Amino acid sequence: MQKLAAASGGVAILALMGAMYYVTMGPDSDDRFAGCRSGAIAGGPGAIGGPFELLDANGQTVTDADVITEPSIVYFGYTFCPDVCPLDTARNAEAVDILADRGYSTTPVFISVDPERDTPEVVGDFAYNLHEKMIGLTGSPEQVKAASQAYKTYYKAQPAEDEYYLVDHSTFSYLVLPEEGFVQYFRREVGPEQMADQVSCFIDAM
Repeated sequence: MQKLAAASGGVAILALMGAMYYVTMGPDSDDRFAGCRSGAIAGGPGAIGGPFELLDANGQTVTDADVITEPSIVYFGYTFCPDVCPLDTARNAEAVDILADRGYSTTPVFISVDPERDTPEVVGDFAYNLHEKMIGLTGSPEQVKAASQAYKTYYKAQPAEDEYYLVDHSTFSYLVLPEEGFVQYFRREVGPEQMADQVSCFIDAM
């Protein structure tokens, strides 16, 4: 219980730290997605996201171009996460189903920040159990670090005497569009219906 409390508290603090990457301002009139955004992004959307190279559930090397083939909701977490990741990824999966009911095809993507334990098979099973369309990705420590840095996320494994260590990490979900790249982030408190509303707005504006 102490470990769980520490993890939850640590994630909350890190989420707040991650929020420093963003600022809330008025929409840019030249931005065709302005009507969909909940706030502007420091440095512009181009400051977040970009190319990555990771391993899929089959252990095959894939790039962002291979993965982001339709509007995608990207989340960085780890499969051994006791509380936050299951809730966040389940929310993302539910939003994908709501969007499907509305006629929008989207893909949930889960990128592990725990490459030591999250093998391709482990990540693949975790992702599929959450949603049949969810893509699970992992990689070498260097590959994971590069992807995390591209999306301005934070993660750090906590010291432990066994394999049951916790990993502090930021908890944003990212909407990424083919050809457009990153366009919007979602905080943990955003519900699946609200997420679906925003995602559909971006898709309509493409």
